[in-house]
Amino acid sequence: MPTLIDAKDQPNGAPRLPEDRPRHPEKQNRPDTPILRKPSWIRVKAPTSEGYLETRKIVRDARLHTVCEEAGCPNIGECWTKKHATMMIMGDTCTRACSFCNVRTGLPLALDPDEPRRVGEAVAAMGLSHVVITSVDRDDLNDGGAAHFAATVLAIRAAAPTATIEILTPDFLRKGRAAEIVIDAKPDVFNHNLETVPRLYLAIRPGSRYYASLRLLERVKERDPSQFTKSGLMVGLGETLDEVLQVMDDMRVAGIDFLTIGQYLQPTRKHAAVDRFWSPEEFSALEVAARSKGFLMVSASPLTRSSYHAGEDFMRLRAAREASLGR
Repeated sequence: MPTLIDAKDQPNGAPRLPEDRPRHPEKQNRPDTPILRKPSWIRVKAPTSEGYLETRKIVRDARLHTVCEEAGCPNIGECWTKKHATMMIMGDTCTRACSFCNVRTGLPLALDPDEPRRVGEAVAAMGLSHVVITSVDRDDLNDGGAAHFAATVLAIRAAAPTATIEILTPDFLRKGRAAEIVIDAKPDVFNHNLETVPRLYLAIRPGSRYYASLRLLERVKERDPSQFTKSGLMVGLGETLDEVLQVMDDMRVAGIDFLTIGQYLQPTRKHAAVDRFWSPEEFSALEVAARSKGFLMVSASPLTRSSYHAGEDFMRLRAAREASLGR
C-alpha cells in the first residue's frame, strides 16, 4: 500500500497544523507513476513487539526524529525491537527534493540547540553500543548543519562514552570547509551515500553532484585516515550492472571502506518508479564483486539500508581492518 502523499484538512475548515502540511509539495503536480507488486523477498511484517514499543517511547519522550520513521524504512520492526534507532537531527524537513526520498520537503525550522543533549541521553537510555546519526539536508544554514553534527557527536561521547558513533551526513555542497568541522569531531564511521549512478543524478538526486559526494568521502580519508568511510547505493532505478561496477571502482579510488547496496522501494505514486526488483542472487553477486575490488566490508541484500545491522557490521569492519594491517 503506497503512502498518502498529502494530509487532509482539519475538521470544520480549520487550517492544517504544521505537522499536517504536505510532505512533498514539489511533487504535487507530477504524474502518477506505477507501483510494482513487491516480490516475496521484499515483504516484511508490521512491527508489534514489546521492544519496538519501548524504543518508540524513548524516541517520543526525547522529542527526537528518526529516519526509520520519516523515510519509511522496511526494517523498523526488526531494528527497534533490538533498540537500534537511527536518529535524524536538525528537524524533519529537508531542503532538497530527491525523487526517491520520503522525508518531508520544505523550509525547515531553526535548529534546536538542546537537541544534541537529548540525542546523547536517548543513546544512553537505549544502552546502545553503536549509534547512527543522520540528518536532513540543511542548505539554508551557512555550514549546512556541520557544527550541529559535531555538537551531537560530542554530546553522545559525554552521555555514552563507550558507544561507537556512525554519522550519515549530507554532502555539505558549497559550504566551504563545513565537512572538516564534522571530520574533526572524530566519529568512528563517516557515511555519506552516493545513492545512485552518475547518469541518474539529474532525475533522482537533482540537488546533489556525484563527484562532490565522492570528493567529500575522499576528504575524510585525507584529513583523518583512521576514520572508516562508508557509502551506499540503491538499485532498481534503471541503472545497469556496468554502471554499478563503475561506481564501486570510483569508491575504491576514494578510499571508501564499507559499501551497502539495497533495493529501492517507491514511497508513493509521485516518487520515482521502481524499474525492477533485483533478485537475492543478484545481490549476492554484487557483494562478491565488491569484495573482489577491495572493500573491507560489504552489505548487499534487498532490504539492506545504510544503518541496517550497523553495530554488528562495524565490529566486522574493525576486525577486517585489523586483519588487513596484520598481513
